Order: sequence, then C-alpha cells, then structure tokens
Amino acid sequence: MTTVPAPRAERLYTIVHTAVDRIAGPLLVVEGAEDLTYGEFVDVAAGVDAHGAPLLRRGQVLEVDGGRAVVQVFGGTAGVGRAGTTVVSRGRPARTGVGLDLLGRVLDGAGRPRDGGPDPVADQERDVNGLPLNPVARDHPDEFIETGVSAIDALLTLVRGQKLPIFSGYGLPADELAARIATEARVPGDQEGFAVVFAAMGVTRRTADFFTERLVSAGSLARSVLLLNLAEDPTVERILTPRVALTIAEHLAYEHDLHVLVVLTDMTSYCEALREISAAREELPGRRGYPGYMYTDLATLYERAGRVRGRSGSVTQLPILSMPDDDISHPVPDLTGYITEGQVVLSRELTRTGVSPPIDVLPSLSRLMNAGIGAGRTREDHRPVADQLYACHARGVEVRRLLSIVGEGALSEEDRRSLAFSTRFEREFVGQGDGRRSIAETLDLAWQLLAPFPDDELGRIPPALRERFRPGT
Repeated sequence: MTTVPAPRAERLYTIVHTAVDRIAGPLLVVEGAEDLTYGEFVDVAAGVDAHGAPLLRRGQVLEVDGGRAVVQVFGGTAGVGRAGTTVVSRGRPARTGVGLDLLGRVLDGAGRPRDGGPDPVADQERDVNGLPLNPVARDHPDEFIETGVSAIDALLTLVRGQKLPIFSGYGLPADELAARIATEARVPGDQEGFAVVFAAMGVTRRTADFFTERLVSAGSLARSVLLLNLAEDPTVERILTPRVALTIAEHLAYEHDLHVLVVLTDMTSYCEALREISAAREELPGRRGYPGYMYTDLATLYERAGRVRGRSGSVTQLPILSMPDDDISHPVPDLTGYITEGQVVLSRELTRTGVSPPIDVLPSLSRLMNAGIGAGRTREDHRPVADQLYACHARGVEVRRLLSIVGEGALSEEDRRSLAFSTRFEREFVGQGDGRRSIAETLDLAWQLLAPFPDDELGRIPPALRERFRPGT
C-alpha cells in the first residue's frame, strides 16, 4: 500500500476528529463528528513517514447519524488503529480533475496516474457524483454508432447516448469484446470527435495489461482515458472508479463536444464491493446479500448516459456484467436490465463451437435501435433485413432442437433451409472473427445469407427492397 502526503495547501485544516470508535473492514466509525456531511471527502491520518509528515489515506463519509459518522477509507484500514488516527475534513465531496490532458493517460481507479507520467493538467475539478440532469434537457438518442461487429450493428444497434450492457458468463470473452468495441467503434462521418473512457474494476494485472496493450496496439490510446482498479487495490476504491470515469466523460462530452463511449467492466465486481461495504456497515441484506439500495446506486451510474439539448457531445455507456452460473436472473443483470436500454448476451454454447464473438442474438435486444437506423443513418433496408434475420434464425434454432427427436429424415425442405441458414448465420455473420465490417458490408452479407430463401419466405422484407438489394436480381 502506498500513501502520500497531501499537498501543502490541503494541510491547512481547521476540523480534525480523533475519536475513532471502531474499525470494521474498510470503514471507520467516528464519534463527535457533527460537522461532517454525507458524501464529504476526508483524509485519514495514521502515523508519519520518515520525514515526520503524516501518512494520509483518502476517505469518504458514507453515513451521518447525529454526532456519529461512518467513513470508508479508499486505501484500506490495514495498519490503522484507533489510537493516534485522525480524520481530517476537506469540507467538500470527492472530486477529480477533468480535461483534455487526460486523453492518452492510464490512471488508477481514483484517477491518479498509473503510467509513470506526471499529474495531468486539469481544466478544473468536479464532484465525482455528478449533477442531476433535467429530463427536459435530455435529447433523444438517434445517431448510429458503428462498432464494426455485425451482430451488434445489424441486430442490436448501439445509438449515441444509449446505455447497452453486455451480459457474460465467467470465462466468456467479454473483455475481448469490450476492448474490440473500444478500439473500433466510431460515429460515421465524425471520427475526429470520438473518445473512449475505459474503466476496469477488480481486474487482474494480466487483464489490465491486456487492455493497455490492446489500446496501444490499435493506436486508440491517444483518444482514450484508461482507469484501472486492480483486484489487489482497495475494494472501496472500486466504488469510486465508475464515478471518476463518468465525470471525466461528461466533461469531454459537454464541454469539448466529443462523442464519448464509456466502457465499465466489470459491474459485477462493483456490486460485490457494494455488498462488502454494506456487510461491514451491518446493514440488512437484500437479494443474495446485496444491499437493498443497489438498484438506486446502479441507476445513479447508468442514468449519467445521454445527450443534452444544445450540446453536440454525448455519453454512451457499455457496461460489462459477469453473470454467476450464467444466471440472467441474478440481481446484478436483473436490476441492470430494468435501468438500461437492452442487452447483448454472450453464449457459452457458441464459444464452445468456436464462434467469435459469441453473441446470442435471440435473447439480446436494443430498445433504441429504431431511432438510429434507416435511410439517412444506416440504410433503408436495415430494419426489414434485421427482422428477417431474426425470424429465419429463430426458425432454424427451433428445427435444430427438434432434429434430435424426429431425425433428419422427417425434416421438410423449408426446415432444411432454415437449419442450414442458422448454421451459416452463426459461423459467418455472428462469428466474424477479428475482422471489422462496415454497416454496408454487414447488410450485404445478410442479403447473401438470405438469398437461398424463396420470396414467400421473406415476407418481412418489402418486395421493392428485395428487388433492389437481393443478389442476382
């Protein structure tokens, strides 16, 4: 653990609390703290360094009850005792520096440099909790973001200002997909105004190195801010990481007119940190031990995505969630689904068959897809082709399930056609490998896969579009 003295200007405090009553995990219980306020940023001084300067760890006030306050210590409480420990009020909430100088930097989960470089030159400091956004000021998301992944662009379209989570089982390549989208996503016609804020929570050093190397090798680090909260870092810092990331993103979007994609991985690690702190505070647990306020807490993060009327910039969120036991009804994905606008679900079965990326399109959806596609945005055949792909693939999956019961000999010509389509669809369309496809290439490939079907089985596509786009017509 590394602790550094605060700058000289921050040592001129007038409010010091020494009555530490109890230490529970990452929490301190302070008595006689009537002047502390909820959410306030504090310093916890425990011991001195070789030069006699106090060793300070940052903390935040989680609860105030009369003269009793609960403080979470971001550096952890290892080596902290009740005697000789003081809590020093900063008189302000948790803040982080924001500005264009953060682009190209690798930071820790609290926004401090991790890449060995100097402290970024911040335009200003902002409260990491953000400010409520007036619903009347929100602009409806309606601009297509091209990720280069066919299954997402064609069937689960990501729209600027949307929040679209990726649901993944443990061991599935969610990190690879997240890094791929972060390096390849763009707003067509506005590549210069696109930036990425990538926040990783509770990851191993190997995963952190993977994210860093992927952004560097793709040449995307210069337009990215990478925040890394490692598994060995204090758990409570994980609570701060997504808030720092979103604060940085909001400044880039609304002050510098950038289209900012925020990737948050893994939100399950974030929720585990919430549960750990809740247990340390001896709160009554909710579902599976998670705190009862987890829905509200997640909403304070997810609802920071969006667009603002009169501003060119936007904040688009792509949270990654790991589902224990592949259970989509687990509290974390379940509550996330109520707040966000769809989900991308990864399939373990597709992973076993070598499909990459293993996106299961049937349980996936994007609720804002219609707002970002069509003539003038993607192509006029986008919605009908997507509907037809869904219909044909659903039919093929149904036939595949029946095959082991009735045998191949009992299949009709239409069944065989649907079965062949689903196989090709998963291998060629969903499983595109490492290559990037534009939306035009994706839709052209969809037409090639649909070509074997007669017109009477392509009823979701208007005849005029079939005549115009179908190969060989």
